[in-house]
Amino acid sequence: MIRVATGSRDTVQDITGECADFLGRTGARDGLLHIFVPHATAGIALIELGSGSDVDLLDAMRALLPKDDRWTHSHGSLGHGRSHVMPALVPPYATIPVVEGKMALGTWQSVAVVDLNVDNVVRNVRLSFIDGG
Repeated sequence: MIRVATGSRDTVQDITGECADFLGRTGARDGLLHIFVPHATAGIALIELGSGSDVDLLDAMRALLPKDDRWTHSHGSLGHGRSHVMPALVPPYATIPVVEGKMALGTWQSVAVVDLNVDNVVRNVRLSFIDGG
C-alpha cells in the first residue's frame, strides 16, 4: 500500500513511479498490476500527465460535477456529494498488463489518483501483482 497526499484542493496526482517501484520490489515479470483506492470519493485514471490533460480532466469534472449545494449527500464541505458521484465516472481501480517487469502503458499514459474530496487530504492506494505464470 502507498499513501498519497492529495491535499486540500481538487487534484490529479501522478503515482506512476510508485507503481513501478512496487513492481521492482516484488520481482514481478509478466502478469497484471491491480491498483485500487479504497475510498468512496477517489478514483484511478490512466491519462497523459504534464501536457495539460490533468487540468482538462479536473475542468471536465468541475463542469459535470459542480461544487455547489445541489447534492443530496451533503455533509462535509460545499459540494461534497459530487465526490461520491465521481467514482462512477473515474473508477476506484485500474488493471495494467505487466511485461518483463514493466507496466505495458502507452507512450503517454500515466497512472493517477483523482480526488475531488478536499475533506480527506491523504489517500491509501493498494497495489497487487497477479503473476501470469
